[in-house]
Amino acid sequence: MYHPTSRALAVLELLQAHRRISGSELARRLAIHPRTLRRYITILEEIGIPITAERGRHGAYMLVPGFKLPPMMFSDDEALALSVGLLAAQRLGMTHAGAVAASAQAKLERVMPERLQQQVRALTETVSLESGRPAPNVNGALLMQLSKAAQERQQIRLSYRSPQDEHTERAVDPFGLGYRNSYWYLVGRCHLRQDLRSFRLDRITAAQPLGTGFERPAHFDTLAHLADSLATQPRTYLAEVELFTDLPHAMNNLGNAIGVFEPIERGVLMRSQVDDLDWLARELARLPFGFRVNSPALLRHALQNLANRLAMA
Repeated sequence: MYHPTSRALAVLELLQAHRRISGSELARRLAIHPRTLRRYITILEEIGIPITAERGRHGAYMLVPGFKLPPMMFSDDEALALSVGLLAAQRLGMTHAGAVAASAQAKLERVMPERLQQQVRALTETVSLESGRPAPNVNGALLMQLSKAAQERQQIRLSYRSPQDEHTERAVDPFGLGYRNSYWYLVGRCHLRQDLRSFRLDRITAAQPLGTGFERPAHFDTLAHLADSLATQPRTYLAEVELFTDLPHAMNNLGNAIGVFEPIERGVLMRSQVDDLDWLARELARLPFGFRVNSPALLRHALQNLANRLAMA
């Protein structure tokens, strides 16, 4: 059962979100009878919320213009979600994220009751989130500009710096943005390469809207594309390893960013492109199932060196 006060606050939230809204629409959104709605309106008026009502067929409810709304009210779960979200924001590489998160947290605490303030402070002072490798700073304004272009299906022109420090200009249809392995990426169709491409945001030096619309593929999965493109990106070594397990266990233990997996008769064949064979040897050594290295021979040497170091330890 819903408490009447909670329903009355839900009415207030709808009134805040709309300049004017009809009683029938309010009742429909809250799934209540119009007579029940009038009771909630009365509850709000009794606690000092000034509401005006237009009568008649096209009547509506409105908050009095210029009314200063009361402080926001959060449940314990809502406060927990907001606080953990602010902690997570500090590790996403956005410029001045730490200061911004601290400022937002302070504003939230000012509108919370004392009991909830104490719980939130305990959370922020005792919870730590592993940050992994340092993420490069990302311009918040650029992140917002690209997300807006993706939402509105508007083509953009990117100035992009490659890992080899080559600078290019290209038109891109932005499909979406994703955060993976400590980096922000824009995924979309590149008109220079005539194919899907992923662009690291810290390498985008400028972005300009072109005023041209586009259609995004239905059900496009930004993170799935990122995982596949990063796993198949050309690197120094191409490793081929047979894993003596099934496909779900292989992916659960290694993750889909390490390479491409293919079920075979003896288990799973993994093809992985890497720059560091010692790193790949360590990833394989921690597996709870057996494996066999098909290539390159240097990966077998890296595994042997790792085994020798562990034996000496």
